[in-house]
Amino acid sequence: MDEKTCVFCGIVNGKEKGDIVFEDEKTIAFLDKTPIYHGHCIIIPKKHYETIMDLPDDMTLALFKNTEKLSKAVMMAMGADGILNIVNNIVSQSIPHLHVHIIPRKRGDGLKGFMWPRKPYKDETEKLETAKKIREAIKKLEA
Repeated sequence: MDEKTCVFCGIVNGKEKGDIVFEDEKTIAFLDKTPIYHGHCIIIPKKHYETIMDLPDDMTLALFKNTEKLSKAVMMAMGADGILNIVNNIVSQSIPHLHVHIIPRKRGDGLKGFMWPRKPYKDETEKLETAKKIREAIKKLEA
């Protein structure tokens, strides 16, 4: 998918309908068309990036500062007890344009799903080996 066929890019350029709640020079946010709870918003970079791994540093800062602002606004507007922020990358990413879900939550709202049940490590050795693999990958990325 590219900017010409991307639904979210269509919202950015006005070719697709979006119930816009926030916009600045780098990002735009709108209500999710099929919300988990009322007030569920999506914020995206205006420029087409598919995943968080594709973002340049300046865009990362802009997107997450505005995610912070929008999370506070949604929480206030919806009388929420908290906010669930979700970013899917590749797997479960229904639209391949980076987007952050901002979902208002209330204690006891019953939301369950993809993060449960948890799968603990079989033992301390497996946990330590996993941590080692991640540290080694970080070293390779920083080299």
